[in-house]
Amino acid sequence: MGERIGLSDDEWALIGPLLLAERGRGCRPTQDNRRYFEGMMWVARTDAQWRHLPEEYGKWNSVFRRYRRWAVTGVFDALLEGLSELVERDRTADMIDSTVVWAHHCAAGIKGGLRKERPSAGRAAVSVPSSTPGTTPRAARSPLS
Repeated sequence: MGERIGLSDDEWALIGPLLLAERGRGCRPTQDNRRYFEGMMWVARTDAQWRHLPEEYGKWNSVFRRYRRWAVTGVFDALLEGLSELVERDRTADMIDSTVVWAHHCAAGIKGGLRKERPSAGRAAVSVPSSTPGTTPRAARSPLS
């Protein structure tokens, strides 16, 4: 159904110990954390629905329930903290220079993009005023204004 998204043995050696050990529910044995974690990565990478998870990662509902349990109990937060402690990095590089950051016009809330021509002040002075409370006679106003 899809390309397998897996971890190398070296990557799993770092991540595996940081994940909670699962216990089987009732008489059912627990499933492998690595297989389920890779299933969670597959869903995140492909942006697919949980129901479309390939069987090689396990039953979609079981993977989803473990994902929810880990999310609620803070396993992913602890995983990120643990991994950040293992990786030595230059903390001075944690900044963004806003002079080189560009946002799409939709991100700025501009409807329809930037206008190429702007009306002149003289044109605005000659135009007919719009219907605003200041220009509408009081008798013609609705009770809400």
